[in-house]
Amino acid sequence: MGRPKGGKNRKWTVEEKLRIVNRHLKDHVPMQQIAREENVSSGLLSAWVSKYLEGGEHALAARSGNPYAALTTSKKLTEEERLKLIIAKQEVEIARLKKGYFVKGVGAEKEYVTGKEKTTK
Repeated sequence: MGRPKGGKNRKWTVEEKLRIVNRHLKDHVPMQQIAREENVSSGLLSAWVSKYLEGGEHALAARSGNPYAALTTSKKLTEEERLKLIIAKQEVEIARLKKGYFVKGVGAEKEYVTGKEKTTK
């Protein structure tokens, strides 16, 4: 059922995803049968169904990239966008600190070092 090693991933349009999801939800065709017939993994199909149930057809649209990238380059941010950006930056910082990395230097000279010899107190 899987693709050959080194092969390309299949790109699914929103219409294809919707057709497949509707086969399961409206026609009551089992997921395993649809997965075999449509050559899609059952895990991916399950994810599509969940997304569709939560957010409708719009949720099946492909999203790629960093949703906050445009915010960092934009000069005029709404208060909500500015706060979302701050939260995203803090989440990245928290994850980095949990792994034990510290920032040494600034700007182009910035590097991440492990904190084995450093204490956070």
